[in-house]
Amino acid sequence: MARKNNLQGILWMLVYAAIISGMHVCVRLMSEGMHPFEIAFFRNIFGLIAVVPWFVKMGFEPLKTGRIGLLTTRGALNTLCMLAFFTALGTTPLADVTALSFTAPIYATLFAIFWFREKIGIRRWVAIVIGFAGILIVLRPGFHTISLGHLLVLGSSLGWGMCLIIIKDLGRTESAVTITTYMSLIMAPLSFLPALYVWVTPTLEQLGWLLFLGTLGGAGQLAMTQSLRLADTHVVTPFDFSRLIFVSVLGYLLFDQVPDIFVWIGGAMIFAAIAFITYREHQLKQKAPVKSTVPN
Repeated sequence: MARKNNLQGILWMLVYAAIISGMHVCVRLMSEGMHPFEIAFFRNIFGLIAVVPWFVKMGFEPLKTGRIGLLTTRGALNTLCMLAFFTALGTTPLADVTALSFTAPIYATLFAIFWFREKIGIRRWVAIVIGFAGILIVLRPGFHTISLGHLLVLGSSLGWGMCLIIIKDLGRTESAVTITTYMSLIMAPLSFLPALYVWVTPTLEQLGWLLFLGTLGGAGQLAMTQSLRLADTHVVTPFDFSRLIFVSVLGYLLFDQVPDIFVWIGGAMIFAAIAFITYREHQLKQKAPVKSTVPN
């Protein structure tokens, strides 16, 4: 049964990778006639649709929390990351953006040292070093022009790494519904402010594409949730690398973008580091002693 569930989880992760790759292509296409800030705003507005059923079913229960400050911080940080990432998608080769975006879990591992006082063993440190070496191979400073888009992706990944740590902390006391609801409610108005400065009233055709983009984003999150529900994280994580394959194919067909060998090598190194870190953390959890519920 576990093997069947792992297979289903892998398939859902591949679906997630394909859908999110399609969403990123949509952002790239839309950015030719609309500023990425405005695209991000509409992405968040349409994302609010996903939380409406929760309020219908649960009333205002998802809003009950004692950690509004940390939830707000997470939403604000996520907004900045999305604005930076969408801007990079509009100006930078899609394969470069995807390869560098894989670095978020590496940053999260480093942040965990300070946030949770986690101890990192030599094997995970080696994986982290390999991951950062992969970044240098993708960027090739001194041999290749490092654009603003590259820096924005790295900055957004750094922020997302922090968001992963905040979510992990919030998960100790808050439900997934509460965390997701506040993310949507906070990101929509915050992303509206920068969108005002570049506002262009969208046409009906653009609204259709924006709705499609928002639908893809919601569907992608559902696919990932289903993948993680059916299978172990360390099993499905390596298949997220297929995003680089999907965006490379779409980038070639739609924008005549051909990633060079360094993007593939660097991207593979970054992702191999993430896969190992995820697997190693799974091993350590398996070895951790189970706390007895019997009073001593």
